[in-house]
Formats: sequence, C-alpha cells, structure tokens
Amino acid sequence: QVQLVESGGGLVQAGGSLRLSCVVSGRTFPSYTMGWFRQAPGKEREFVTHINWSSGRRLTADSVKTRFTISRDIAKSTVYLQMNSLRPEDTAVYYCAATMSTSLDAHEYNYWGQGTQVTVAS
Repeated sequence: QVQLVESGGGLVQAGGSLRLSCVVSGRTFPSYTMGWFRQAPGKEREFVTHINWSSGRRLTADSVKTRFTISRDIAKSTVYLQMNSLRPEDTAVYYCAATMSTSLDAHEYNYWGQGTQVTVAS
C-alpha cells in the first residue's frame, strides 16, 4: 500500500503563487509515476502534471505548462507542485496520485491522497 498526504492549499489572490506538497509513504517502487490532478466543482478530474519517481521525467498539461512545475525530493519522499501566476480558473481540489504506468488517465492511478483545496480570488 502507498499512502499520500497533500498539504499547501489555501486562498490566494490572482497572480499569486502556492506550493503543494505530497508526502509519500508505504510500499513504493522506483518506477512509480507521481501525478497531480485537479477537480473543480461540477467538472471531471483533470490531469495537471506527473513525474517519474526515479528518472524525474515530467509531463505537464498545456493549460498550465508555463505556470506549474512538478518536482520531487527523493530523500524526503515528497512531491511538490509549484503553482505561479494563479488564475481564478485554477480553483479546484488538487489531488496527488501514484501509478505504475505513465498514463494521464486518472483511472490508471491506483493511489490517491485526500486532496487539498486551492481557491484563487479575482
């Protein structure tokens, strides 16, 4: 089993920044891909970005590519999502997730955190 605990969400003004953290514990493998997804009210869960735990190779959605950056600290077993130039449309619950695949599909992710709310005020 893998446990994921997110933190760092909150209320921020448009144009501001937040950094989300996801602490990973339990049984993990170097080949895991760690992803961030988000879900706004009334919308489906949306892929944001992911990173391979061992290689550090990343993939980010075009909608946030110039503003969001995923990283990981292996020693701290933590994945981060740095979000800059936030917009009201970024408001959502953000989830950390883990998969053995390289998929962008949320259904391929086996483990999920509880989510952290990000609210961007205009």
